Amino acid sequence: MEASYKIIGQPEVPSGLPMVALINGFSDAGQTVSQLSTHLFGQLDSEEIVRFDNDEFLDYRSRRPSLYFEKDHIESYEPPSLAVHLVFDEAQQPFLLLEGYEPDLRWERFASSILELIKKYQVKNFTWVHSIPFPIPHTRAAGVTVSGNRVDMIQRFSEWKPQTQVPGNVTHLLEYRLSASGVATAGFVLLVPHYLAENEVPNAALSGLELISAATGLVFPSDDLRDAATEFAAKVEAQIADNAELAKLVKTLEQGYSSGSQGPSRAPIGKPSGEPPTVDELADELEKYLTTMRNNTDDQE
Repeated sequence: MEASYKIIGQPEVPSGLPMVALINGFSDAGQTVSQLSTHLFGQLDSEEIVRFDNDEFLDYRSRRPSLYFEKDHIESYEPPSLAVHLVFDEAQQPFLLLEGYEPDLRWERFASSILELIKKYQVKNFTWVHSIPFPIPHTRAAGVTVSGNRVDMIQRFSEWKPQTQVPGNVTHLLEYRLSASGVATAGFVLLVPHYLAENEVPNAALSGLELISAATGLVFPSDDLRDAATEFAAKVEAQIADNAELAKLVKTLEQGYSSGSQGPSRAPIGKPSGEPPTVDELADELEKYLTTMRNNTDDQE
């Protein structure tokens, strides 16, 4: 079978590097993955070494590429990118970055290609990050659930350990296939305050950066994200001061954390008995959870 990717140039890639995956398309609460991609490419030296074939994995009609029209002609065409890059961290340590869109098609073939590349480059470990909206107050550090076969990472960082069925994404499949092949794998799902999920939340990206560093030993610049997080927090506090309903919601979430009655470890999504819930059904469960919390607070007042 013809390869679904091509090697770009003749890169000298050391063996035994960590691979980090930032795949966008399923859930990106707080624009966490997007921020991480922009931050890493903007702050670190990188070189594309493997490019995946869009015609194999992309549904152009649902994810139309950009064409730039200049008065009377098409000036440029920028198709989406799904690629592996050789990147050097702040200490000039190299690592591999799998970055781009989530394939619309042929997930199994994509997973097989990643396994092939991991064997080719003798990848040391595989780490991925994405984010979901969650009933957590912005006054607390971003929560996280950890999956994979890195017991050290799970024991150290995982706050939410649900037993349920959820709509899968391609990084889940990669984790499943790589773990079965004995590749050290850790997936970090950041829990972003649901009322901020549509915004760019720098603190979530900063948490993702720190988790990647913990899993790989890589060193990343973070001053820009820290400054942005401080500025964003000030804006959120100003908006909450002008919005009584939002202020009450945050107070309710915070009281739950302070009392120990709420938090990621006590979230209401349990082990399923039937078909896996949809994203909308998960959102409904979380909304019911928030309603219960609000009612409990009202009863106490």
